[in-house]
Amino acid sequence: MASAPAGSPAGALYVFGSGTVRGVGELRIGMSFPRVYPAGAVTEFAEALEERGVDQLWVIEDCFYTAGISLAATALARTSRLQVGIGILPVVARNPAISAMEIATLAELAPGRLLAGMGHGVQEWMGQMGAKAKSPLTALEETISIVRRLLAGENLTFDGRMHHMDHVELAAPPAIVPPVLAGVRQVRSLAAAGRCADGLVLAEGAGPNYIRWAVEHAAPEGDFHVSVFSALSIENDARTARANIAPFLAELLGSPNPALDRHSHIDEMREVYTERGIAGLTDMPGDWWTEFGAVGTLDDAVSHVEQLRDSGADNVSLFPAPELEIGREQLHDVARLRSAVRR
Repeated sequence: MASAPAGSPAGALYVFGSGTVRGVGELRIGMSFPRVYPAGAVTEFAEALEERGVDQLWVIEDCFYTAGISLAATALARTSRLQVGIGILPVVARNPAISAMEIATLAELAPGRLLAGMGHGVQEWMGQMGAKAKSPLTALEETISIVRRLLAGENLTFDGRMHHMDHVELAAPPAIVPPVLAGVRQVRSLAAAGRCADGLVLAEGAGPNYIRWAVEHAAPEGDFHVSVFSALSIENDARTARANIAPFLAELLGSPNPALDRHSHIDEMREVYTERGIAGLTDMPGDWWTEFGAVGTLDDAVSHVEQLRDSGADNVSLFPAPELEIGREQLHDVARLRSAVRR
């Protein structure tokens, strides 16, 4: 169980999305719902994952695509066991009291099946809609703190640098409080997450070295939940699978990415890409790929996920291809992976 926020009423129940205390070494496997998929497909994917015994579906909120709250509500309403994670709600896009109301409502509609991710949001997008915070760190820490305290049932008066609350209290705080996770990447934001959140959502490029590094810099005092997104491409021929993902890896190499920077062979990867391009990435040694993603044969994907688990991941959510038809085929791959991984 997570520790309750300061000021929480006695008896408030905190869980990590399952209604039970997470066992040591237990891992949950899920699939992400890409922002480019049509909203109506979320019911198909949620139902298919539940039918196949997969643990989670993570819906993605990116500006200006589909919205996380409505996708999560739909997925939860069409399933009875599946956990649904929201990755992520930008903290400046909604008033924190409204965010708490929305999260509390979802948590009561589907007790123990929600994980709520919140983060800075892409600053360019925040600027586009006139919501860019003067201090993103302040916005993150104040917002997540307020949301967690309201979810815990507190009557909250708060006077911060960005937010002000005057005796705000949820009329119906959830009986099972979902974890509020911070989707962040940099050192100062990780430290803020350690102070204010129940855990982390680590996005693309997060391998075992980065997971350990991120948790170390968050320096949480109590239980801390780590959800990781990872690339998915499983084929009978490992090279074919790697060729599918090589353009995405090239894209990550071309922009700042603190997660990928922690890869054991990042300097060699950059050298290979500079000299040989995408073809060079495709032909990288298998262990380089296994550290990066669930890419290659089924055995390669199992090795990757187990590395993440052994490094501290509680959940691993696999990102399918951006093409809807390929994503539908990959539902079977996620189910096979979930069955094959030692949990």
